[in-house]
Amino acid sequence: MTDLQLHKRILVADKISPEGKAFLEGQKNISVDHITGLDESGLCDKIGGYDAVIVRSATTISAKVIDAAGRLQVIGRAGIGVDNIDVGYATGKGIVVLNTPDANVTTTAELTIAHLFSLSRNLPQANRSVKAGEWKRTRFIGVELTNKVLGIVGYGHIGRVVAAKALALDMQVIAFDPFVTEEKFLADGVTGVGIDELVEEADYISLHCPLNDKTRNIMNAARLRAMKPGARLINCARGGLVDEAALYDALKDGHLGGAALDVFSTEPPEESPLLTLDNILLTPHLGASTHEAQAATGMEIAQQICIYLRTGEPINAINLPAVSADEMVKLQPYLLLARRLGMLLGPMITDSIRQLEVSLLGEAAERDMSSIATEGLVGLLGAHMSAEVNRVNARHIAQQQGLSLVEARAGEHPDYHSAVSLSARHGDRTTEVIGTLFNKKHPRLIRINDYEIEAVLEGHLLVTRHNDQPGVIAAISNLLARERINISRMQLGIVSGSSKAVAVIGVSTALTDALMGELAETGAINKVMQVSL
Repeated sequence: MTDLQLHKRILVADKISPEGKAFLEGQKNISVDHITGLDESGLCDKIGGYDAVIVRSATTISAKVIDAAGRLQVIGRAGIGVDNIDVGYATGKGIVVLNTPDANVTTTAELTIAHLFSLSRNLPQANRSVKAGEWKRTRFIGVELTNKVLGIVGYGHIGRVVAAKALALDMQVIAFDPFVTEEKFLADGVTGVGIDELVEEADYISLHCPLNDKTRNIMNAARLRAMKPGARLINCARGGLVDEAALYDALKDGHLGGAALDVFSTEPPEESPLLTLDNILLTPHLGASTHEAQAATGMEIAQQICIYLRTGEPINAINLPAVSADEMVKLQPYLLLARRLGMLLGPMITDSIRQLEVSLLGEAAERDMSSIATEGLVGLLGAHMSAEVNRVNARHIAQQQGLSLVEARAGEHPDYHSAVSLSARHGDRTTEVIGTLFNKKHPRLIRINDYEIEAVLEGHLLVTRHNDQPGVIAAISNLLARERINISRMQLGIVSGSSKAVAVIGVSTALTDALMGELAETGAINKVMQVSL
């Protein structure tokens, strides 16, 4: 039984839908605890025994919490925003972060449109006036949306749905998103523009981007002042995208016609001066607050967490490439091959590695390149690092070490249907190992540098580089026999015209340091290493 199949524990630290809760509690080999309202200290005390934690927006998963989580594999966010999770720190610790980017799309887009209408027709103010016994129709004269310009900042899932609904209202839509092509904008009937052009041209601006270092206060004092006089701002995305002090000034002096905020830098915004203004609409983070969205986010994150714990498939991972279940099945043999090649390559190198190039040949090139390359990196780094290395943190650790990863598809292999090559540059040398799959599932070594050799990549292996002369293998065999260590397999590789050879020897048990020292002192052996796969 693999580690992925053992009993798992999940902590649900925020309330999720009854559907999601029932799903989790119905899973075999998974136990669930629902403990909400924990602060950082309380979460640190509780989280140590859990493999997974599920949160919404109320609970923060900080670096301190992650450090306290000794066995945590995955963090699940029931919703799209992950600014309450230290994703960078989780990545460095090898913990995958999942979210549910599609579950809140419709409900958040509809809330945006609701704010669009409310701002344009003064609906909340008119409602309060009538309930107060007034009938002041001229006080609440509004504006039409038809032919007005809506500027969308962030053209992801939600931004695209908002754009489609605005176009259906006969609005003109412009959008800013540096990661979206002009062709995509044109296909959707939207005009792509720069952020400053959008600010100057839009009658309404709606924010739909994530909160990070580049977008924090993206609507700062200068951009708020650059908006058209009387223009309106909507933020149903993340608190922190708007400089709230500057927004207060722009609304107070009448430069902006209004604003609607569903999210705030501090929630709830108990002492915000924005609460004193009549030309701003405030809602208590209702973007995901529909029955349909609550059910969808709770169920989706519950399913994603369980799938990851059981199979390793990272659905909607923030810090891992997305790989479908079907592709994961096809990938698994190549992932195993790449990791074991990396584990073999690592001990061969004693100086610092500048670059690892992972090349896929033949049928291997049809599989997900990023996943295979990452797994090769996991194997390589694991030989040199004391900390745990996995597919979540491998690239992060490599970057910290100054090791670059190069991915390549290299056509067909002359002798095999499929092959994976790992080539490491270190000092002024390059060391390469190449492997293939027998029967499409059994990892085999087929080359070390220029030496062609077919060896099974499993168990305890000795790898020697020695003079190609009689008596070397006999000397190794005698030494192992003396220690009652059985040889299960032995393969030799030579290069035509060379006086050197390599051997890969499968042994029944790992050798002690003392015995490895004796082997290294055997006259004809130039180099010997061992690895356990």
